[in-house]
Amino acid sequence: MYSALRFFFFLLPPEKAHYLAMDLLSIALKIPGIGRLLANSFKPRNQKPISILGLNFPNSVGLAAGFDKDARWLHLLKNLGFGFVEVGTVTPLPQDGNPKPRLFRLKKDLALINRMGFNNKGIDAMVEQLKNRPHGLIVGGNIGKNKITPNEEAVEDYKICFSRIYAHVDYVAVNVSSPNTPGLRALQDKSFLTLLFQELQLLRAQYTEQKPILLKIAPDLSPEALVEIVETVQQGNVDGIIATNTTISREGLQTSEAEIEAIGAGGLSGLPVKEKSTAIITELRRLLGPEYPIIGVGGIFSNADIAEKKAAGAQLFQVYTGFIYQGPWMVKQLLKQD
Repeated sequence: MYSALRFFFFLLPPEKAHYLAMDLLSIALKIPGIGRLLANSFKPRNQKPISILGLNFPNSVGLAAGFDKDARWLHLLKNLGFGFVEVGTVTPLPQDGNPKPRLFRLKKDLALINRMGFNNKGIDAMVEQLKNRPHGLIVGGNIGKNKITPNEEAVEDYKICFSRIYAHVDYVAVNVSSPNTPGLRALQDKSFLTLLFQELQLLRAQYTEQKPILLKIAPDLSPEALVEIVETVQQGNVDGIIATNTTISREGLQTSEAEIEAIGAGGLSGLPVKEKSTAIITELRRLLGPEYPIIGVGGIFSNADIAEKKAAGAQLFQVYTGFIYQGPWMVKQLLKQD
């Protein structure tokens, strides 16, 4: 069924198709009778709850940040079977992001290239949305800095987002690894991260409930940089790592070089990033030991992909590009043989 719908949506520009598909699904689920049938068709039959990070996840499959940037579709996403959803990336002030077009399909590669640039309505708008979040769904908040904020002042942006969102989410993820905000990946530097997590730990200490703080990293880190990341999260009491964000690499693509050059800059996601992210997870597990929480994301399309990430050391899994290509029954399919 979804292959026919996907054919229609793929005739549209990717960003327009994204919003149209989610809005139509939201409307369909509200139609008496039809909505219940649809919701039942999405519901996973083989959910296996998992307790990690001090949280009880209904299942191990989540939706990565970037899909629901403003927390507008949480009720719908719960109906699609996700065990958790990471909203954002959110910034202190609203921002439009980069000029359009900024999202591109690489259908031959089951991939996307995006240079969205943290387009979102700002932290205050997200908090209002989160006040109506559905029960029974774990929600993480992915926080970043505004494009206009110089790196020297970036800590303050993260502190603003952290303080505003903390009471409304189950965990907070720090994003310093998107390639689409100029200079952001420079914030993966050990000195910056050490300072940032010191500040966030001080903020967290003011609350009775100590919610997890996670770090989302890039797949393009050198072995030396990855070791520094590990040292930083250990010293800074970071509770988990999300591995990984999109890649700036264009290696091994079936899409023609001319088309890739015409698209230009942006982060590559989907099947081509699978091996990179899995390799990072493998090394993280070696460096961090057997228990440290790792969320695996990058190129998950099937049960076999989840099994690969699990064997590498991930305990939770996030999808994004695979969800766009596989459709709203994806979680049910992924959990069928979990």
